[in-house]
Amino acid sequence: MAGTRIGALKARAKNLAIDPDFYSRIGKIGGSNGRTGGFAANPELARIAGAKGGRKSRRKKAVTSA
Repeated sequence: MAGTRIGALKARAKNLAIDPDFYSRIGKIGGSNGRTGGFAANPELARIAGAKGGRKSRRKKAVTSA
C-alpha cells in the first residue's frame, strides 16, 4: 500500500517486477487519452488566457463592509 514512502517504494518495486515498462505504458495511455489539444495547439487561446490571469492578479483586494 502506498500510504507511506516505504509503501510507495514497495509498490513501485512490485509494479516494475511484474512489468518493467509499467510506468511508460500507463503514461502512454494517459497521454493518448487527451482530447483537448491544450495551449500548444492554439497559441492565440494561450495568449488570451494569460492576459485574463494577468488582469486578475493585478486587481486590488475586494473590500468587504463589516
